[in-house]
Amino acid sequence: MLPTPKKFFVSAGSAEGTTTLTAFDNALLAARVGNWNLLRVSSILPPGAKLCNDLQIPPGSLVPTAYGCIISEEPGQLIAAAVGVGFSEDDFGVIMEHACIGSKEDAAKEVEIMLKEAFAVRGMELKETKLAVVEHRVEKIACALAAVPMWY
Repeated sequence: MLPTPKKFFVSAGSAEGTTTLTAFDNALLAARVGNWNLLRVSSILPPGAKLCNDLQIPPGSLVPTAYGCIISEEPGQLIAAAVGVGFSEDDFGVIMEHACIGSKEDAAKEVEIMLKEAFAVRGMELKETKLAVVEHRVEKIACALAAVPMWY
């Protein structure tokens, strides 16, 4: 069983690549999560988890991460990804992610709407949010990615 994460950060990045996989890998690197093995998780930030923007995690580590991404091979297309963490006063948080064809404003707006709904259906009060958003105009093959990695 994995321990409950105690630290996290919010990040986003975008990049081009020569293939869809290298575009994804380059976006991971741009978002500062490219040297870890991401374990994709759903939407709950553990109680008491602290924001740590300079989090140091050894390369190759298995890192629980909520993320959204989009890959496009259509030159000129605008793609975006956003992730948001909603915080309650003294309980757990909620993470929402969204990726789309469109602007970073489009992606951020969708994440904010989803956070409000997630808190409403849980009967919790949304006290604060932290977002990371990126957009990218595709040259050949590109990826936009937003992530919330969590660590122990």
